[in-house]
Order: sequence, then structure tokens, then C-alpha cells
Amino acid sequence: MNTLITTLALSAALLSGQAFAGDKCNVPVDEWQTEAAFRDAIVQKGWEITKFKIDDGCYEIDGRDEKQRRIEAYFNPKTFEMVKMELDD
Repeated sequence: MNTLITTLALSAALLSGQAFAGDKCNVPVDEWQTEAAFRDAIVQKGWEITKFKIDDGCYEIDGRDEKQRRIEAYFNPKTFEMVKMELDD
């Protein structure tokens, strides 16, 4: 019984984490701002992009923030609002 509860709890946690960025980036493609505009906005923040891709409807980047910390971040492609960020130390 404890194994079942633990398994269900872990499954729920994993699914909610995966859905987090996608839920925030549920924007029709015709409303997205361009990749070029996004890159310009990120560079103006003092960030560096080493890898760019689209993941679950979000703009995702790997790179460095203004403090030169390695980051992985997800952004809403319409508003450029950050919806998730992970620091790699």
C-alpha cells in the first residue's frame, strides 16, 4: 500500500512539473513574437544564449544570465515572461 501511494505521489509530482511550463505557454502560434525579437530582449537583459529551442510551446534557452551563472529558462513566446528557470552550478 505504501509503495502504491509513493508511486502515485511521484507520478503526480513529475506530471505537474512537466506541465508547468507548457501551461504557461499555451499561446496560439500566430500570437508569438519572433525569435529575433526574443533574442534581442534577452541580450538587452545582459543574458547570453548558447542554445535556443521551442519546447512545449515555450521558448527555451540555455546560456548565462547577467551574473554569468549557467541557466536553463523557459519563456512565454507572446509576452517573453519567464515561466521557469533552473540554475546550473
